[in-house]
Amino acid sequence: MTSPAPRNLVVTQATPADWPVISEWAAAEGWSPGLSDGPVFFAQDPDGFFLGRIGGEPVSAISVVNYGSDYAFLGCYLVRPDARGHGYGLTTWKTALAHAGSRTVGLDGVVAQQDNYRQSGFELAYRTVRFTGTAPAGGTPARVRPAGPADLATLTAYDSACFPADRPRFLAEWLTAPGHRAVVRHDGDRVTGYGVIRPCHGCLRIGPLFADTADDARALLAALAAGATGQEVALDVPEPNGAGIALVEEAGFRASFETARMYTGPVRAYARERVFAVTTLELG
Repeated sequence: MTSPAPRNLVVTQATPADWPVISEWAAAEGWSPGLSDGPVFFAQDPDGFFLGRIGGEPVSAISVVNYGSDYAFLGCYLVRPDARGHGYGLTTWKTALAHAGSRTVGLDGVVAQQDNYRQSGFELAYRTVRFTGTAPAGGTPARVRPAGPADLATLTAYDSACFPADRPRFLAEWLTAPGHRAVVRHDGDRVTGYGVIRPCHGCLRIGPLFADTADDARALLAALAAGATGQEVALDVPEPNGAGIALVEEAGFRASFETARMYTGPVRAYARERVFAVTTLELG
């Protein structure tokens, strides 16, 4: 990340109208972006998306999405293949990173770029492994039901215990976006986990999968898979959650690639043992 700043690159905030460009580039990289991601992502931080242009044509992209006053997440870091090697990515990166201000910034980056991210102040926290497989046939386990509007407040509180920041705006959209299906595991009136599955380019992706125990996560995974029998499903599991790794391997999923979760500083404490699959590599 030492390329000189190109003088003819103009970096500006992206708008929802620009999202198809970013999504198409991400799909071409094999990242399997969600079909409804754009409106949900922009709902969290409409000022957190950036495009670099040469002569008005997009050549680079990145997002730095703010969550509250202490935490931000970097994603969608892309340079059009024919425009690489000219410093466009680095200039776009530096411009966008300023949007985070003094917040700690997280990212899920490809492992090969770890050294470059370290030069920008990021340190490795753990690896995240993507598992893919064919959803098996099966029914909905006991104590799992679809999430509804009445669950929003409870799930927002549960989510806040499993994530480094509160994200009520994001969650309100994520649970109800077109094509998204959310389920809740409960013990009477108490929530013991929830999960979401969504349509993406080339597959379905599960995220988040947050649960009190491996048994709760197993039930949620089965319920989400029950509505996707025979389809390709992917989920991203933090490697430190050994129970999560064992769970997806038990279900017949296979590791397909990994990313590096990195931070520029400390993040607030959260229940990492409940994170059986992260929400999205783009926004954390």
